[in-house]
This record gives sequence, structure tokens and C-alpha cells, in this order.
Amino acid sequence: MTFAIHASGAARVAIDETVPALVHDLIASRLTGGDATLWGPAAESEASTRLGWIEAVSVSRPLVAEISALRADLHAKGVTRVVLAGMGGSSLAPEVIAQTAGVPLTILDSTAPSQVLAALDEGLEGTVLVVSSKSGSTVETDSQRRTFEAAFRDVGIDPVERIVVVTEPDSPLDASAREAGYRVFNADPNVGGRYSALTAFGLVPSGLAGADIDELLNEAEASLLEVAIDSADNPALRLAAAISATSPRRDKLGLITDGTHINGLPDWIEQLIAESTGKDSTGILPVVLLPVSPELDSKPADLQIVRFVDDANEFHLRERHQDEILVSGSLGAQLIVWEYATAIAGYLLGINPFDQPDVESAKVAARGLLDARPEPTAPAFVENGVEVRVSDAALAVSGTVEGVLDALWAELPSDGYVSIQAYVNRLDVPQLQGLRELVAADSGRPTTFGWGPRFLHSTGQYHKGGPAQGVFLQILERTEVDLEIPERPFTFGQLIEAQAAGDAGVLAEHGRPVVSLTITDSSADVLTLFEAAQK
Repeated sequence: MTFAIHASGAARVAIDETVPALVHDLIASRLTGGDATLWGPAAESEASTRLGWIEAVSVSRPLVAEISALRADLHAKGVTRVVLAGMGGSSLAPEVIAQTAGVPLTILDSTAPSQVLAALDEGLEGTVLVVSSKSGSTVETDSQRRTFEAAFRDVGIDPVERIVVVTEPDSPLDASAREAGYRVFNADPNVGGRYSALTAFGLVPSGLAGADIDELLNEAEASLLEVAIDSADNPALRLAAAISATSPRRDKLGLITDGTHINGLPDWIEQLIAESTGKDSTGILPVVLLPVSPELDSKPADLQIVRFVDDANEFHLRERHQDEILVSGSLGAQLIVWEYATAIAGYLLGINPFDQPDVESAKVAARGLLDARPEPTAPAFVENGVEVRVSDAALAVSGTVEGVLDALWAELPSDGYVSIQAYVNRLDVPQLQGLRELVAADSGRPTTFGWGPRFLHSTGQYHKGGPAQGVFLQILERTEVDLEIPERPFTFGQLIEAQAAGDAGVLAEHGRPVVSLTITDSSADVLTLFEAAQK
């Protein structure tokens, strides 16, 4: 099975009303043909250099043998552990590919010092590091590369034998990596990061980890004809209409994995859709849910549910999940159809789905803080070891964490959402993600959860460029663990603090309410947060 979609309720009405016009205007075939005029004159220049993903299956075929040969060579030398240093599209696609294939791949997309140390401590003797960066200048990836280079040398390993680089041709990383003698895989420069799942960015790390990337490309290829034809049955046209053209608009997309063999797909879709559509004060906000999440009971009018199932054509599933979108299919087909649907959703929303104009603002703010090194802002108050900081003093008048959360929820508009952003080592406190369910129930609104700084390369664009609906809850950790970054004047601990503070500052400048809670004892203080949210 390639891809199947079944929609009922408002989504089905949107399909019936919207798809005929898309077929009439030849949107599918024009997109397949690389028509950069689809998104209007303002977007044409960028779109003309961002449509390479349409041909990614054929362009990537020669990579399969190269990756397979490199994996065999590494295994012959006893190198079987793959660590991926990458952010955003460079890590999210390999993560879902590896998880679905059931192969081990260590994803290092954090600047939390203890999480970087954990990646170093698992055994460098059998480790290969894949450094994956489109621009080659991403501060997180650059810092991780420098750290691994030094660690390899410290144990007598030549980094040239253990570092593989994925980047664009002629990027700064491409030049420096080749000069250093590293193995380099170049990705198509005409593909944006979030559309790069079927390019070298998605295939090299997952293929080295043991995923069957040849079969993945076969799955994707089998769906190409379906998405290319101007037909009412085109799954990409139907999906695009269902997620972007409901009336009144459901601008939040609840993504639920329910019995499918694919693991982690909603996290990849979250970046693809949020960063592609969250701009010009509009967009679609993906909300990753569980089958038992509170939103399924409260049923917000602005939330459209998408449920990933084994067979969207199964009658009983259709009967059980009315007013939802059911989708099923192979992973390769899902990647292709969602990329097409997101680009077409951009057409329907009247925005450019290939730029990310607000992502850089948080990076600039973080760099400024690293340069200036201001004294830490004093907390508004401290309760049970939790330091509380707020963007507006009125949020902290209660003097309790519970009261601050209530004040933050009170800032929610009727169509608002809560964004929880955890700048912590997620390996130490994975249970923190459970806070999402409690906050969704307590606030009564759709709630997203992102590990920082990972989410800055994902939903961060939507937070600043999308509708002014969000309130923001940052969770930080104060720890004595830190790690120097070779040849950099700052540590990982200083970097992650600057990233959190920089983003909070930019959000506040945009008029978004922000509460920052810093925990000093991860296990005890997380319990405090859970209790405050439950009250």
C-alpha cells in the first residue's frame, strides 16, 4: 500500500469544495514540473531554487551503493555505533527513518551539556559521527563537531576515520571538511532542510545505521505518479485541502499515531508544516497528541485531528473516528505525500512555503547574549527550588508556580495554544514530556511540547511568524555539569542558556507572554511542576 486517506466531517467538506479547483488549475502537474510561480511573484525567486525535493528519489539513487559500501567498511573496522549531529530537518527525518526501521541511531540535536557528554561516553572506540548541516554554519552542529573531534583525538583516534559530513556543495563546511580529509556527501542545494528527508540528509545517517534506504526510495517512488496527476483522487491534493481549507478554519492539526508501524512521523511533520506555513500571521500549527490526550475529549473547534493508522480504508476505523482524517501507507509514501501536501497548503494559504523569515531572530538574540554575557536576570520569586521569571511582572503577582501558570493560561485567546519548551537533557527527564498532557487539561487549549533548542529549528518559525495566539512556558535546568567547546569562548551550558533567553526575548518583543521556570533538582522539581499543572 502506498498511501490512503479518508476524511469525514469538516475535512471532507473542504476536500469536496477545494480539490476540483486545484485539479482545474493543474496544481499537481505544475508542482511536479517545478513551476515556481505557484506561490506568487514575491515567492518566485526562492521557490525556483527550492523544488529539488520533487526529484529527490531519482537523484538520491546513486547514494544507496555509496552509503552501503561505507557502512560495510566501517563495520569491518568495528565501527557500528552511529551518532548524528544535526538540527531540524537534518535530524528529524533520519530519526523517523531509523525508528521505523528499528535500527539504533543516536540523535544529538541538543546543546544541554550533560546530553552531549552522554553521547561522548557511550564508547568512542566503535563510533562514527555524522555531521549534518545544510549551511555548515549551524552553531549547535559546529559545536558538537568540535567536541567530538577533540574527544576522538584524546583517545588516539584520527577524526578523519570517524567523521562523515553531509552538507551542500561549496558551503563553508564542505570546504573545511574536504580540506581536513573527511568523507563528504553533498546534498542537492535546491532542497530546503525540512523537505530533505529523501536526500543525503535523510539517507546517509539512517543508511549507515542500518535502515533499508533502497526500499524507502522504492516506497516513495511508488507514490510519485499518484501525487503528480491532476485528479480528484490525488492524495496530496486531498490532504492539502483537508488540513488547510476547512471553513471555519481549523488552524491546529492534532497528529496521533494509532496502531501504525511508523514511529515518530508526527515529529517530522511538525517541522515540515509549522516552519513552512507559520508566517504572515497565518499558518497551521501541528500538535503531537497521544490516543488519550485531553484535546480528544475537549474537542476544540479549531483543532483538526489526523490519525495515522494501519489501513485508512478499514470500515470500523472510519465509523469510530468521525470528523477526523485517517491516513495510512508506507513511510516513503508518507514523506512524499506530506511534502507535496504542505507545498500545496502554502498555495491555498497564499504564503511562501519555502522561507523561514523569523527563525534567524532567535539565533541573532542568542549570539548577542553570548557576546555580551549579561548578568543573569533575578527571578521574580523561587518556590520549592523552582526559579520563576516572567515577561510581564503581572504574571508573577501570585508568588506561586500554580498561580503563575493560571495567569499564563488567562492570557490565552479563545483560539490560542500553549507551547512548552524544555531546555533540558531529555535523557535525564524524559517524563517531563508528560507535562504536556497536564497542561492541555489545565489550560483547556491545544498544547505543544518541544525539546530546546531542537524546536527552534521546527516550530520556532510559527511562534514568531504565525498568528499571535500562543503563550509560552520555558523549562530550564540549573546544573553544575558543563562542557567546554573547543576553540569557542563559550561553553555548552552558556550556549543553551543564551538560546533560551534569546528566544524568550524575541517572543516578548512580539508581544507573546513568556514564563520561564528553572529547575535546580531535576527529579524533585519536575514533580513540583506536575503538581502545579494538575492544580
